Amino acid sequence: MYRVIKVLNNNGVLAYDMDGKKEVIFLGNGIGFGKKTGERFEDAGKANVYTAETRHSEDTALQVVNGMDPLFLEITGRIIDEAEKRFKNVSRDILLPLADHIALAVQRAREGREFLNPFNQDIRALFPEEYEVAQKGRKLLEQFAGQKISEDEAGFITLHIHSALSDEDVEQSMTTARLVTESVAMIEEGMGIRIPVQSLGYNRLVSHIRYMLIRTLRGERVNLDMEEYARTSFPRAYALAERICRYMEEELKKPMLQQEVGFLGIHIERVAQMEQE
Repeated sequence: MYRVIKVLNNNGVLAYDMDGKKEVIFLGNGIGFGKKTGERFEDAGKANVYTAETRHSEDTALQVVNGMDPLFLEITGRIIDEAEKRFKNVSRDILLPLADHIALAVQRAREGREFLNPFNQDIRALFPEEYEVAQKGRKLLEQFAGQKISEDEAGFITLHIHSALSDEDVEQSMTTARLVTESVAMIEEGMGIRIPVQSLGYNRLVSHIRYMLIRTLRGERVNLDMEEYARTSFPRAYALAERICRYMEEELKKPMLQQEVGFLGIHIERVAQMEQE
């Protein structure tokens, strides 16, 4: 049984799930038609249901929807639909946080003050499938809201989509992207190379750094110790890897196993040789 908290429009309702004791949002053709605040109902028909989680714990779902055009909830629902076509398990908890972000992104675009995303290229490399869904989201915004948003904003949408697929929240994913960006810059400077962002070497390196960060945050170990081999065979790349790993330890506030230094050193040497050929 559900109780209507607010009718958003003919296609949306914010309701209280009396059995689950939580707030939910229904989106679907005609779900809001004729309903009144306080009304109880059982059958939501073919409408999609979303948990009404907010970005900030101090905000209520009602406060968020009161400050937002319901159109952005509907567009976000369509973006989640696109994500569900691509991925098996997508958390629908991202509806309100993503809709809130998109509404602000559209407002910034209309006012000519869009945010720059310095980590966009690495976000795209880290989460390519999520990025493709975000690009479809850009098209949906243009189609239904009549507003184009930048590639940089697609990167931010990508992080929200990724958060719906994993135990990483948007802030953690942004930290990962930042550390990857900074690590690649340190490698380019330290080895005196430039790594093309569309190259195989770049994508392999970015992927390795990402999973190295995940292992460190989870306290997981690598199965093979290549530390001694890397230190003696590739001293320059090893020294650079050690400097990067010590920096990551400071940023993550987590110890990084010495084996990770060896693996990173090998990847640095490999990409350096590829770019010098």
